[in-house]
Amino acid sequence: MNASYSAQNIKVLKGLEAVRTRPGMYIGTTGIDGLHHLVYEVVDNSVDEAMQGFCDNILVVLEGNDIVRVEDNGRGIPVDIHPEEGVSALELVMTQLHAGGKFDKDSYKVSGGLHGVGVSVVNALSEWCQVYVHRNGQIYTQRYRIGVPEGSAVIVSPQGLPYNAQDKDKGTVVRFKADSAIFETTVYNFDVLSNRLRELAFLNRGIKISIRDERLTTPKGHEFRFEGGLKSFVSYLNENKTVLYKEPIFFEGERDGVAMECAIQYNDGFNEIMYSFVNDINTREGGTHLMGFKSALTRTLNEFLKKSKQAKKLEESLSGDDVREGLTAVLSVKVPEPQFEGQTKAKLGNSEVKGIVEALTNEQLELYLDQRPDVINNILEKSVLAAKARIAARQARDATRRKNAMDSAGLPGKLADCSEKDPALCELFIVEGDSAGGSAKMGRNRQTQAILSLFGKMLNVEKTRLEKVVTNEKLQPIIASIGAGCGVEFNISRIRYHKIIIMADADVDGSHIRTLLLTFFYRYMTELIERGHVYLAMPPLYKISYERKSFFAYDDAEKDRILAQSGKNPEKVAVQRYKGLGEMNAEELADTTMDPVQRNIIQVHLDDTVEAERIFTTLMGEVVAPRREFIEENALAVTNLDV
Repeated sequence: MNASYSAQNIKVLKGLEAVRTRPGMYIGTTGIDGLHHLVYEVVDNSVDEAMQGFCDNILVVLEGNDIVRVEDNGRGIPVDIHPEEGVSALELVMTQLHAGGKFDKDSYKVSGGLHGVGVSVVNALSEWCQVYVHRNGQIYTQRYRIGVPEGSAVIVSPQGLPYNAQDKDKGTVVRFKADSAIFETTVYNFDVLSNRLRELAFLNRGIKISIRDERLTTPKGHEFRFEGGLKSFVSYLNENKTVLYKEPIFFEGERDGVAMECAIQYNDGFNEIMYSFVNDINTREGGTHLMGFKSALTRTLNEFLKKSKQAKKLEESLSGDDVREGLTAVLSVKVPEPQFEGQTKAKLGNSEVKGIVEALTNEQLELYLDQRPDVINNILEKSVLAAKARIAARQARDATRRKNAMDSAGLPGKLADCSEKDPALCELFIVEGDSAGGSAKMGRNRQTQAILSLFGKMLNVEKTRLEKVVTNEKLQPIIASIGAGCGVEFNISRIRYHKIIIMADADVDGSHIRTLLLTFFYRYMTELIERGHVYLAMPPLYKISYERKSFFAYDDAEKDRILAQSGKNPEKVAVQRYKGLGEMNAEELADTTMDPVQRNIIQVHLDDTVEAERIFTTLMGEVVAPRREFIEENALAVTNLDV
């Protein structure tokens, strides 16, 4: 690879006008996720420099007034005049849709920013953007407004710049303000950005990636650097779990220009945690690389099973689900010319990568396990138990289906269904308690709103296997009502309601029930949350009555505001604190919590799967110490809690 990097390395495919017209085509959405995507695109350019060995320090700063600054110590964007276009390479990179060194194989062997639209799209969708390039002993800068240069690139002195330039002899600084006319919000979430940067630091061992939030009176920040790379990533994911062996298994290899790294470690849980990346891009929908890994894992463990004593305990081969129970794995591949499905880059399509990853995994995993009989024995014992549980779960499902086939509709008796048949128009309220369930049935819109009342706390699915889940008397009605199956058999296209609303009391028991239900949906119907079908009802906490008029408050601040603004005689005001949904009559429950026009409901999002995994493990898992520590750290932040 040629270390020289100049204007002649910049290849151009013109066109930027469509970006502002249809921003969703380039960043997915103009909501908060699209806003964060702007930061990721700029950071990806810096990471691409790191992947080539030219950068080891990246800094993201959230300034005031919704301004973001990204700094790196890479080579710096070329600033010389492009031989074909007649303008500086910096201007081309910032203003042309398909312009960049990533299209020149001598400059970038592999790149996450495959489409080359990253920083130019950020520029087009920003109210203004300014780039500073430290190169050749000089500092060059150019400023743009909604993607249009305000002048040519010029040389400036280090004094008076909006960052510390004194100790920076090379690199690029991109500073921009997202256009509020394009985005629904321009306020960045520090935690979401931090988690993505942590992920990138895991994937690029030894690279320091920092984030600083200067919007606060007291600035805060994180610094990430992981010398262990993927092994550190897996250990982080398994932090609060009981692992089957101490050190994660790590193997790597390269074939036909495709490089692969993988780290795996089993724990005693029942869930699979698997992340796959291509050129540092999180391929959430998998692809050929993940298919190759899964196939190789199943094949390798079945080969070891044939030679072990465990084979006598099982009459059939291990399935893919069996060998992935309790598995935490991170797979990262570097592909010179990746073919992603769509601009979101969520799924890899290169057919040749499957065979390469499969072969490398077979070879490296077999070599490792041959030398560690203690590790493979623990894994096989875990997988055989999973297979037996799978067979038991299948038998339980078959029995449930036979039972359901004997009744008229296969729906639970506690379900008061709605008459509408279009799932997009239907809502399912999962209500705590028969009393509240009765009020909800009386106050609902019978055409579009179904009510499923539950009694008592249900199973904590974090601590049990699938066969216990599908036979649990508290969970069976939920599975049957939603109608899409459970676990590996879950099919999102079969859901009977597009809004599934958890409605529980505003007390400790209600919070626990909400958490148990969310744990169940997260573990066994994950797509419900990913597609935005799960909601939390927000019933009022107070009823304020005065002279035959009633007002409802959803928190203490609203209660105080109602009391202060009304100017009422306090002796004639009655304030009722609702302890449970059952204290409301049907009309009150309908008006405050169920009527789509007046109600408050919260949509449950899955923004960060890594952090979600850690939270569910901490709060619902077997290990007590991390849960106690979490409670001690967060107890003072809890409000409106009735014990």
